[in-house]
Amino acid sequence: MADQQELDDFFAHAKAALDLPADDYEDAYQLGGAKFADKLAALVKTGKKTATSSGFELYTIEQDPLPNAGVYNIILNRADKPVALTFTDNVFVTPFMKVTADIAKREGEDDQSLASWREVHQAFFSQEYQANGIQFDPESSMVVVEEFHTVYPVVQTR
Repeated sequence: MADQQELDDFFAHAKAALDLPADDYEDAYQLGGAKFADKLAALVKTGKKTATSSGFELYTIEQDPLPNAGVYNIILNRADKPVALTFTDNVFVTPFMKVTADIAKREGEDDQSLASWREVHQAFFSQEYQANGIQFDPESSMVVVEEFHTVYPVVQTR
């Protein structure tokens, strides 16, 4: 569990450094669970990862609200330490098989191809769904796609 004071200090430092208009961040979380958290957080920190996806049906089971656009979030590493502050630009729900090559590339993982994205995410979602007592079906399951950009640390673009 992340230390609340550490999260608040991280956000305060980012807010002061960038003169952010927000008073607070919405959430702090790991991407991909502990197994992938360090790798994915590093991709976010460098600006290579600008999208993420999650299983829509899991939100219903866990009774969690869908992510919101227009908010700041803190991305954590495996040790629940803050690594990056992101701003969510867009959130939408789409069938797994309708995820585009652009989204796969923006996820920044592996070779960034749609084929690779489908292979890795089908395995990941299948495991997550099974752990929650349901079955992931790539032909009918929906995914929540979040598009974001890293605001802190500042990512150098070309």
